[in-house]
This record gives sequence, structure tokens and C-alpha cells, in this order.
Amino acid sequence: MSEVIKLPDIGGEGEVIEILVKEGDRVEAEQSLLVLESDKASMEVPSPKAGVIKSLKFKLGDTLKEGDALLELQVEGAASQAETPAKDDPKPAAEAPKAQTEQPKPAKPATSSVEAVKIPDIGGTEAKIIEILVSKGDNVEVDQSLLVLESDKASMEIPSPVAGVIESIEAKLEQDVKTGDLIMHIKTEGAADSPAPVAESAGPAATVETEAAAQPKASTPSEPQSPPPVGGPSRDGQKVHAGPAVRKLARELGVELTEVKPSGPRERILKEDVDAFVKQVMQQRKSAPAGAAGGMGIPPVPEVDFSRFGEVEIKDMTRLQQVGAMNLHRSWLNVPHVTQFDQADISELEDFRKAQKAVAEKAGVKLTVLPFLLKACAHLLREQPNFNVSLAGNGKQLVHKQYVHIGFAVDTPDGLLVPVIRDVDKKSLLQLAAEAAELADKARNKKLGADAMQGACFTISSLGHIGGTYFTPIVNSPEVAILGVSKATMQPVWDGKAFQPRLMLPLSLSYDHRAINGAAAAQFTKRLGELLADIRSMLL
Repeated sequence: MSEVIKLPDIGGEGEVIEILVKEGDRVEAEQSLLVLESDKASMEVPSPKAGVIKSLKFKLGDTLKEGDALLELQVEGAASQAETPAKDDPKPAAEAPKAQTEQPKPAKPATSSVEAVKIPDIGGTEAKIIEILVSKGDNVEVDQSLLVLESDKASMEIPSPVAGVIESIEAKLEQDVKTGDLIMHIKTEGAADSPAPVAESAGPAATVETEAAAQPKASTPSEPQSPPPVGGPSRDGQKVHAGPAVRKLARELGVELTEVKPSGPRERILKEDVDAFVKQVMQQRKSAPAGAAGGMGIPPVPEVDFSRFGEVEIKDMTRLQQVGAMNLHRSWLNVPHVTQFDQADISELEDFRKAQKAVAEKAGVKLTVLPFLLKACAHLLREQPNFNVSLAGNGKQLVHKQYVHIGFAVDTPDGLLVPVIRDVDKKSLLQLAAEAAELADKARNKKLGADAMQGACFTISSLGHIGGTYFTPIVNSPEVAILGVSKATMQPVWDGKAFQPRLMLPLSLSYDHRAINGAAAAQFTKRLGELLADIRSMLL
């Protein structure tokens, strides 16, 4: 059957500021139908029954009061029931007690007192404190808002019943409170000790009961004072207008409502506005994979029209370049980088490498410095296991790896790739040379699978074939260290008696300072230099 749903008692009038349903919608019992805003509170009006909406009797901006028709609801599974007339009470109605009048007590000299401020009548339900608008020691005026409450159906500000200084705040943020709960103490100055009339409750946010004013109500109650419209001040004090459901959604998504552009009436933020804000933020992140602008409070790089200065050509970055840029930027922002510089004397290593040229050719490989670096770093990852770790997602634990997989950077026409050699510590120099050459060839010819670039514990980035002295490689997170190698050069080295020409290899070790301290990094590069200076020491 059809039933006309009317507005329940809301303690006065309210303006329709948001309509949450439309004709043809199926609603459940207690599902919110609309949002009203009065001078006392912002509230959602729920459906008393489940059914299908046949027609709406109101529109946006209407002012409604108790008993106004809201909508026609086709109630599901409801049988027509005749109203049962109330039986006449055979007993005569008792006479109403006469209003008691008390002679006012003589006014005493003005004194200071401490008022205990409690939660007023909020309809028998609990509400959460979502904003505390004052601090201890603040001066407040009568009706100045003290805090903001939010229940399932309404947001409301609690006003101060007196003027004075905040003596103490007993309530806490996110605390659940109900009618009569103590929230703070206010010290009043010059207050006369005569009893004051108490206003009757007029809705969710009428007046606040105080211990000092807990006298019987006067026969003619005074007009209740109204708090300002609910907005819910932000961190910087700016008011934002939004209903309870919107505020809950914003909290769940981590959205600061002051950053959301409102589209509702009277600058009100709707659910659609929050959704649009989240989509906009995600789109901005997607469209800037390199993370070059605006993130984490960093001012964005201004866009420049370079064509003003001469002819330009715009070319898209390859997908590989975009992904690499994003990963490097993420690592740079998240990892506190420190780089330790050192040199390794590889004079004897170079002599040995050249002496093994025929052996390597017979095995079908070319023996470069890279296999020696791989072998030495694998040895050190076993010797100094604090480099063979990753930080756990909670930031409070270290994941120690029982395997030694090392990645090495390969420059390709499309961008940088880092293939991974597994179980480096278990392979010979010739095996490492063959596998490194095979992986590098696949990388340059776009035949390297995704699995071949995962699982590294440590990375080596070598610029030895290009030149340079030192550089600062970016840690390939979630690894905690990366070794940069530059071109080896002949340098005069003092042996205690004279300068000797030695082949020196520049080393640049970047590391995550959260997992590795400076002393450990210095020890790592020192030991690496010792291992490369005499590769026989790795056999000990």
C-alpha cells in the first residue's frame, strides 16, 4: 500500500539542503532521505519504513516543519490496517498540579564560580566529538560554540551557556558522549548567585545544562538560544558545510574537506564533490608519473612555453622511461639517501683478468670487471648481512634475506633496465660473465621478461665504459644499497717510500640511512676495496 511519509519533530523548521533519493528508488528503513539545516543543527531525515518512492513532495530549498509531507512511499509487504481508536479512559483526568512559584532569593554580591558544562538533550543517542573549538584558558562568550558533535543523523555545535574562561576540558576528540555527559568547566567572573531560568530543549542542539543552573524550570521558560549553523571548522578555522554522511566519507578516504570545492546550496559539500576531488587527485598522479610536481607539499614546477625562445619538438617518453622515472622519484622521496665514496686498487685484478683472456674465450665468454664486482659484492652481502635486508611495510622491522641475488644496470635505447642474476655467491666468475652477457643482450633487444628484473638484494650500476669519477646512484627500493662504479684510471699512490702508478677504481655506495649507518657503509667500501685488491682473499 501507499503511505505518505511526514517530517518528524525536528524542534523547529529546517531548509532542504540536500536530497538523497529520487522517485523510483527503493529505500530501506532508517535510510536517509534528505538533509535539513536549521539554525540549530544539520541533520539527515531517515525513512521510517522500507519501500519504493512513488513521488517526492518537496524540493531543494524548501523550508519544512513537523508534519509536512515528504514523499509517497509504496510500502512493501504491508497490509492495510485500520487504526484502532483509543479507548476512553474511564477515570477522570487528574487535575494538573498548579505551577509552583518560588520567591526569588535575595541577590548576593557578584562572585566568581566554576560552571560544569554538560551535553544537552541530543535525543537519547550517542554522538562522537569531531571538533573541539576551544582550549584551556580561552575566553568564551555566551552561545559561542565549544565543540562539534556528529551522530549517524546529525552534526551539531554545542554552545556555551555562560561567558567566562575555560577552566578545564574534560572531553576528548573522537569520544562518544550522550545527554548529561560532562564536557568542560568554565570559570565565570561577576556572576550573581541568583537562580536563572533554564530553557526547554528544542531539538538536538538547544541549550546546555549546567550544574549551577540545575534548578526547577520556570513556569514561563525563556526563548532558547540557538548556536550558529553547523559547519565544522577545519584545522585553520575555516568553516565547511557538510552533512554527517559526507563527513564520514571524507574521514574514511582521508580527504580534508577544506580542500573540496562545494557544489551544493549555500556552499555545501556533497558526496559527489568528495568523489570528484578524489578522482581529480588520482588523475593528477596518473598524468605525472615522474612525480615532478606538487606532491607532498612540494611547489610544482611552473609550466614553460619553450616555443617562445625558438623551435621545439615534443616527443613522448617511452613507457620504460616513464616507469623508470616514477620508480626513481618514489625512491628518492621515500629513502633518506647517503653516499659513501672510496677507491679500490685493482692493479693486480686487472693483470689477472688479462691473463685469463684465453681461458674466457675458450669458455665462450668475455671476462670484464663486472663478474669480479658481482662476486665481491655477493661475498660482502654474506659477510655483512645488514646490507642484505629490506624494510618491512610497517617501518619497524627488517626482512633479512637468506639468498644473494644482484641486479646490474643496463643502458638500452628505450631506457635503463636492471636484470637480476640469482645466487651470485654460488656461481663462478665465468658463469657470471656468461649470464651477465646473456641478460644484457636480452635487455637491449627487448626480450627480457619481467621475472628477470625482480628479486634483487643489491644493485651495481657501472659507468666504467663511459667515464667520470664519482656519482650518486639512487637506491633501487626496497633494496637498501646500490654500488656505483666509475671508470678506473692510473693514479700515483704513495707506498711509503715513493709514488707508484696504480689502477684505481672509484666506488660510490648509496644506502638507505634508516637501515644502514655511516660506519657500516664505510666498512663495506673499505672491505670491497680489499677484496678487489686481492681476489684470493675471497677464498679464505
